[in-house]
Amino acid sequence: MLLFFSFGCVTKEKPKGEVIEESNHEKKEVEVTKPIVISTWNHGMPANEEAWKILSKGGTALDAVEQGVRTAEANPDVQSVGLGGFPDREGNVTLDACIMDHNSNCGAVSFLQHIKHPISVARKVMEETPHVMLTGSGALQFALEQGYKKEELLTPKSKKAYEEWLQKSDYKPVINIENHDTISILALDEDGNISGACTTSGAAWKMHGRVGDSPIIGAGLFLDNEVGAAAATGLGEAVIRTAGSAMVVELMRQGKSPAEACKEIVERIYKVHKNHKDLEYLQVGFIAINKQGEYGGYSLRSGFNYAINDNKNGNRMEDAKFIMSWEN
Repeated sequence: MLLFFSFGCVTKEKPKGEVIEESNHEKKEVEVTKPIVISTWNHGMPANEEAWKILSKGGTALDAVEQGVRTAEANPDVQSVGLGGFPDREGNVTLDACIMDHNSNCGAVSFLQHIKHPISVARKVMEETPHVMLTGSGALQFALEQGYKKEELLTPKSKKAYEEWLQKSDYKPVINIENHDTISILALDEDGNISGACTTSGAAWKMHGRVGDSPIIGAGLFLDNEVGAAAATGLGEAVIRTAGSAMVVELMRQGKSPAEACKEIVERIYKVHKNHKDLEYLQVGFIAINKQGEYGGYSLRSGFNYAINDNKNGNRMEDAKFIMSWEN
């Protein structure tokens, strides 16, 4: 779809859907790609496919992002999200999630146990309460009141991995394509509205009660419907320290492309952490889209990839550019 933007007083709509504003000012032609959806990691492919079922029929970005990430939450083979997620060091699977719509409404849950779909509980927090975040036992109580089923989330596969970890009890949250991480998703729908979602079981073997960036608006996820959206994956502490996703959106507001904005914030995170104890195993990546449907991603280390789906090229994976490889 092609849209023409300029300052002027008379607007005419042509039959093919092009909008031309007539004035004495210069006209600017902008190609807008919509709908479009972008998700982190390989599990972003099925997330995009589910989201596309909604977007391709004119559905909302909000519905698309929620349904998209639910695929990872329900998949026991994705051991960093929802059912089958790696537990904390006490053997408990605890989940974090947040969701945000084009009106800047948002909802989140943190340290939630026994509920397979924290993203849907987060949406209920957004729509049914005056709050933004519920946590721990309060989040669980709310989820049960909303009709969600209490389940055992620790699968035999993840329990075995946990028992093997106990033999050494060495905490190094290495995050990369081999073991995946948080799934974050951003979508621009046919109406030009943006929504985003983020969901995770957090760092494997974390301290009981630890919460990362994923449920924190401005860290793991942020959007401004006039500008664009960004979401993070990787070690949450590093993203929180830099208000990562909010900063990516602010750079897009200043005119940077999604790719440029992601790159600058990753470079900022590296600068903050280059002498930090976490650098040995630190990985952080961002994805972003803007109102024109342009997208991008960037990571600290090699191995980060993301899935893109649009009408032009379909659903596919792309590798993010990065600052350094794991050998550095």
